[in-house]
Amino acid sequence: MPREPVPDEPQDSKNSDYEIQFVTSPKRVRVEFNGTWVADSSRAMVVHETRVPPMYYFPQDDVRMDFLEKTDHQTHCPFKGNASYWTLTVGGEVEENAVWGYEDPYADGEELRGYLSFYQDKMSAIYEGDEEVPFLDENVESMHANSVAGWLLRDAWKAATFDQLVGEFCGFLHDNGYPISRMTVIVPTLHPQIFATVLVWREDDRDVMVILEPHDILQQPKFADSPFAPIIRGAGGVRRRLEGDDPKLDFPVVRDLHEEGATDYVAMPFRFSDGQINVMSMTSFAEGGFTTAHLGQLYEVMPMLGRLFEVHAQRRTAISLLETYLGRHTGKQVLDGHVKHGDGEHIHAIIWFCDFRDSTALSESMDQETYLLHLNRFFHCMAGAVIENGGEVLRFIGDAVLAIFPIAESAGDAWESATGTPEACRRAIKAAQLADQRIVTTNESHPELPPLKYGIGLHLGDVTYGNIGIPERLEFTVIGSAANEAARIESMTKELQKTVLISSTFADNYPGKVVSAGHHALKGLEGEHELFTLPDE
Repeated sequence: MPREPVPDEPQDSKNSDYEIQFVTSPKRVRVEFNGTWVADSSRAMVVHETRVPPMYYFPQDDVRMDFLEKTDHQTHCPFKGNASYWTLTVGGEVEENAVWGYEDPYADGEELRGYLSFYQDKMSAIYEGDEEVPFLDENVESMHANSVAGWLLRDAWKAATFDQLVGEFCGFLHDNGYPISRMTVIVPTLHPQIFATVLVWREDDRDVMVILEPHDILQQPKFADSPFAPIIRGAGGVRRRLEGDDPKLDFPVVRDLHEEGATDYVAMPFRFSDGQINVMSMTSFAEGGFTTAHLGQLYEVMPMLGRLFEVHAQRRTAISLLETYLGRHTGKQVLDGHVKHGDGEHIHAIIWFCDFRDSTALSESMDQETYLLHLNRFFHCMAGAVIENGGEVLRFIGDAVLAIFPIAESAGDAWESATGTPEACRRAIKAAQLADQRIVTTNESHPELPPLKYGIGLHLGDVTYGNIGIPERLEFTVIGSAANEAARIESMTKELQKTVLISSTFADNYPGKVVSAGHHALKGLEGEHELFTLPDE
């Protein structure tokens, strides 16, 4: 039986700031859901826990277990134990994980063995005696002397994305008396094309806008002449009161805000664990702007807030780097946990293999920097065309490119870009045509250099898509005879003086017109294989 609290019971000084008490309710307690009593007990227990509203627990014998279905959801309390959950269904109305209980509690929570509790905000009502129990949410103020810290402890961790965290943080400040009208968060980003991720919140439109600023922003006046540039270089923060006579208007953004009627502007640095400096700015249009208490509470929580920002920033960086170095789908495979040696799947796909012709001679005739620029122009024409048409670039093999166009075998195919076979073939041909157009444009733009020449081999078949290598150094790619055959087909482009050659398997599934280029022996493959090309070849 739960113990009654003893008013004069001595408390351990180490636990005096956080405690839990179990009290038997002297009244009958009932829970109503969708017009039905789902719990009715004269033995209900009320659990009083520091900074948590009172919770009613019911013996399982007094709960309508026929309305409950156990789920796999579980949470942990360091002194009560692991909580199991049940979904409640009554008359077609369903509340997932609305009921919980400690089936094998720790010693400190032993009183809860055999009892279940209901989330009050998911129920129609809870009655103690004849009186409905008022709903009491957690008191954020009581969780910490600083209300912002209380919100960070209770709610901030729930944000699934960086922009959601910024939006909910600003929303909390605004709804709790902070005179904030705008916020901007700037986080430098490790990305070949992006210098910084910028998140912008405004009170008149609470949807956070995410801006990916390119590296050349560093040379543009809107950044170079802003407070953000010196702050990121380590110069500290900026505070400008914009009310009264002769305000200091030393930055363009400050002058613009002053003209709009802003009263206060603050830009503060916050650091990540590796020392990276980021910026958070706030603008107020309220009379008097931000008080010392407002800024003091924010300053107090900046280290904690910075760590939360860092978690989301690092995940965003990890995703962008994996997509950049591995490809969008391949990067997602790794991020989703397919990282062990041998992880993979068998897929049906168009295999694209292209090669930069005469690259050896060009590399010997040019200086290293010029040749690298020329090679990257070739990759831009080829790989860029593949990606823009739904393909996935898997490898740059010296001066060659291996890519695939995945084929959906069911409506639930994991590849976002996967299509049916004819459409995948059409995309691959469209990519080849776009690549050719770009090669022509590039050659015309650089008449002083030898023209870019290339060959593309296209094949349709089954490949193994996954991790190969050794546990210490893995590569996510495709392997199999179909990939080898695509490379052999491409090698024939130079001999037959064609830029694009297609296998008969591909030709049979392509809805457009192709022209036979004859039957040919392919190195390492038995027999002769009919190859095809495009009509304009």
